[in-house]
Amino acid sequence: MIDLRSDTVTRPTPAMRRAMAEAEVGDDVYREDPTVNRLEERAAAIMGKEAGLFVPTGTMGNTIAVKIHTDHGQEVICESRAHVLDWELAMLAWFSGCLLRPVAASDGILHWRDIEAAIRPKSAHSAPTTLVEIENTHNMAGGAVYPMDVFEDICANAHDRGLKVHLDGARIFNAACHLNRPVRDLAAPADSVMFCLSKGLGAPVGSMLVGRAEAIDRARGYRKRLGGGMRQAGVLAAAGLIALEEMPHRLGEDHANARFLAGELAKLAGIQIDPARVQTNIVIFDVTGTGLATTALTLALKTRGLLMNGINPRQMRAVTHFDVSREQCATAIAAISEALAAKR
Repeated sequence: MIDLRSDTVTRPTPAMRRAMAEAEVGDDVYREDPTVNRLEERAAAIMGKEAGLFVPTGTMGNTIAVKIHTDHGQEVICESRAHVLDWELAMLAWFSGCLLRPVAASDGILHWRDIEAAIRPKSAHSAPTTLVEIENTHNMAGGAVYPMDVFEDICANAHDRGLKVHLDGARIFNAACHLNRPVRDLAAPADSVMFCLSKGLGAPVGSMLVGRAEAIDRARGYRKRLGGGMRQAGVLAAAGLIALEEMPHRLGEDHANARFLAGELAKLAGIQIDPARVQTNIVIFDVTGTGLATTALTLALKTRGLLMNGINPRQMRAVTHFDVSREQCATAIAAISEALAAKR
């Protein structure tokens, strides 16, 4: 099967498997796992932050980040298709006791003027806004990347207003690749950053939360409350170190394959996509004109050896990663073309 459902389906490389087998371990709850400690220190250094925390998932990382920046009964501003809003089981409300204030941006990229208009005034009738959450790359906006000047402007103005900024950088290395900038440049303006080791970087498990040392110390307690206090986690952190050091340089291949997919999809009757808008490794395309619902197309593609999901009744998403080659992308296009021809 060719699997384009997500870059979360990647399998660990041989180097990761060797590192996992040979990892030096200890009890991480006691902070005695040397491999986890190395990963946390290295992640913080790469992002230009004081400290890091290894967490099992990106959802846990985002949940903890919101908690360390807010108190119950406050508001958090995010884009209207943000992962924290749609795909994290309302953890922001359940664990942090905060309300999300979504702001729509047609291309997924918020600007300060959009955010400023949504800030709740201090009054007897409004819950105060205390945090701005930004997603880079923006998953449901097709892997859209924040221009540096836009993000820096958001952070500068937010800080002037006394607000914190959390960056959901699940795919921040993809954004850095697209911008051809060191990843620490993208992380620098934010108060905290979460990024995934288990997506484009290919580790089997894990994400990182980085920020100020005092905040990460508190975050460690919240990780334990959420059940994320792992023991001999060095077997996982070892793969994370390989992901962090060796995998970012090859993300451009995934981006090139995504652009190839987009260009070929644009040639198929009934499919709507603008290839010029594909910046990283996520391709979202509209199938309304084919007469097929995304659920039906998903089933038709599976019978042809291709796994791909719809994100709503009219749009499909394909995500490239290091387990899918250019040749397999071409095979995927052939499968989609065949499925559409069968419908006609």
